[in-house]
Amino acid sequence: MGTDDAVELDVGDRTVRLTHPGRVYFPARGETKLDLARYYLAVGEGIVRALYERPCMMHRFPTGVSGEKVHQKRVPRGAPSWLDTVRVHFPRYNRTADELCVTELAHVIWAVQMSTVEFHPWNSRRADTEHPDEWRIDLDPMPESGFGAVRRVAHVAHEVLEELGMRGWPKTSGGRGLHILVRIEPRWDFARVRRAAHAFAVEVERRAPKDVTTAWWRRDRDPAAVFVDFNQNARDHTIAAAYSVRGVPEATVSTPLRWDEIDDVEPGDCTIATVPSRFAEVGDLHKGIDDVAYSLETLLDWADRDGLDS
Repeated sequence: MGTDDAVELDVGDRTVRLTHPGRVYFPARGETKLDLARYYLAVGEGIVRALYERPCMMHRFPTGVSGEKVHQKRVPRGAPSWLDTVRVHFPRYNRTADELCVTELAHVIWAVQMSTVEFHPWNSRRADTEHPDEWRIDLDPMPESGFGAVRRVAHVAHEVLEELGMRGWPKTSGGRGLHILVRIEPRWDFARVRRAAHAFAVEVERRAPKDVTTAWWRRDRDPAAVFVDFNQNARDHTIAAAYSVRGVPEATVSTPLRWDEIDDVEPGDCTIATVPSRFAEVGDLHKGIDDVAYSLETLLDWADRDGLDS
């Protein structure tokens, strides 16, 4: 197949035309734009669940991941009429944007046609974009830290969550770190969710001071520590969705895990080539994520106790 040929993909009741299907997107591996589309078709249930009804930033790579990266909030003119969007307001600039709002798999494949590799959803949904229903725990290793430290910190975070009576849903970030997602009641605005996340991070740091930093300024962080990045819960901050491919030559994937896999997983092994067979075998490990939503009241009490301003 030449890079200029086009193919039509049947996605549910839709047909999505994919241009330049033979264009190589991941030079370290050789996968093409069509391979990327087929990957998302293979994990369709999972990626739709991760993005469902959330404003979504598209990270586009028109010539593949070794080329220019475009952060796109607005759905372009000429998008198909069946595409769902949600209008969000950006107070700093007093502007609005109609962002992609995935409700079916064809929306994902349309985004791939638009050269989207990564999907970065908000932690709120279109019914109430100003009140998140997802708290994100981002374990971000500093330059001299490794995944061993991330594993240790993840276990401490798991311990704290269990004491809070909350279930966390872990996944690789697709990079060097780990994300843990927690469903919350959509009762609090972004500032208060961030404050609760800060209180949690401080508690994890209290229990693992050698491995964890919560220092706001990068220059103040131990370069061998893991930063528990509570700021990922601020408004308009996003992380890669579960099952999102990352825009790197190795085509790594942000991959849901069981807690008992944390000590054995090698994030670099979770790729566009390996995750589909894993998905076929174990299904979507985040399938039950929407079953229970938790309160942040205890964490907000901790924030008061610790005198956290934000």
